[in-house]
Amino acid sequence: MGEYDIIGIVEAAIRWVHVFAAIMWIGQTYLFNFVERSLEPSDDENVAGNLCMVHGGGFYLVEKQKLPKMMPMTLHWFKWEAAATWLSGAVLITTRYYMGGLLVEPDMDFTIGVLVGVGAIVLGWIIYDVLVRSPLGRNEIVFGVVGLLLILGLHLMFTEFLSSRASFIHVGAVLGTIMAANVWMRILPSQRKMIALAKEGKRPEQTLMATGPLRSKQNSYMVVPLVFIMISSHYPSLSYGSDQSTLVLAVILVVGFAFARLLRGK
Repeated sequence: MGEYDIIGIVEAAIRWVHVFAAIMWIGQTYLFNFVERSLEPSDDENVAGNLCMVHGGGFYLVEKQKLPKMMPMTLHWFKWEAAATWLSGAVLITTRYYMGGLLVEPDMDFTIGVLVGVGAIVLGWIIYDVLVRSPLGRNEIVFGVVGLLLILGLHLMFTEFLSSRASFIHVGAVLGTIMAANVWMRILPSQRKMIALAKEGKRPEQTLMATGPLRSKQNSYMVVPLVFIMISSHYPSLSYGSDQSTLVLAVILVVGFAFARLLRGK
């Protein structure tokens, strides 16, 4: 077995982890979205609703409490799927693009390509987070339109410094980073603060309570077009290989957002 065989096996294993972790992350996101929109009203003032479900021969009663009546001994968190997806994706994009020669075209500067690619991934999260916290983030439609235009502008910028394939995949990397950062830097910290306040018998303010649902909802919108972007290398003529790749990306984003809205049911 040669060196390239070993590299191929390792890369295949990492890609396997990446895809499977993403399946679990996306599946959990949409499961909780389904629960949110399907809750039945409750007479209990502290219960936002409950839901009966059946799966695998078992029956489950899910109750959403506004504030926990008592802290459970074991509280399950859903976070490692997001971390595993992002970390494995970071390894893949590094090996395939930054080390594998796919980042730039022969007439482009590799160093500038690295700075643009990595810089956009970092700045993409910062800009998104600032916009969500701004007054713009309070209007879902306006925020969506502005977000769409920014993503398309980002792709146009990428095409000036990265290969067409790398440009497409880096838009996906920016969206994936935003999603993972939403989980680790906004959703989890807000939930921990809510738990700490609940232990003190205090009710969290509305802004804190709204952080998790808002970021989770936006993740559910981003992930649908993101999945197609990530498999775009299998369909180059329908994606990055098109002469109108930015227009193709626009269609993918609009259709993806619309389908996500349909899946959410609202």
